[in-house]
Amino acid sequence: MAIPLTSVDKREKFVLDVTRAQIRLTKATFQNRARAAIILMRLDLDPPHRNPDGEEIPCPHLRIYREGHVDKWAIPAPVDKHTDSSDIFLKFEAFMQHCNIAAPPRIQKGLFS
Repeated sequence: MAIPLTSVDKREKFVLDVTRAQIRLTKATFQNRARAAIILMRLDLDPPHRNPDGEEIPCPHLRIYREGHVDKWAIPAPVDKHTDSSDIFLKFEAFMQHCNIAAPPRIQKGLFS
């Protein structure tokens, strides 16, 4: 699901992506993109990620845009922003807050179960 977003000043357009696996229900990705293709921030709930230097990053992990590396590097998701909840909808809401989405879209919680 791709949800269009617009900056408060209406000068930038963003896309909020929500992806869920159908077989592996713990697998989900929330992503905030700018200019259609630039991944600004992405939260992966499963599986772990291996950084280019070989370090394995457990889930949940966060990928934040890095000049020259796009989304190849991940860090553990900060626990102060991303609680250790099994409720995927709460994780999605925390991700939107972390992305500073001022007017979050209205989404039916049933889409996450």
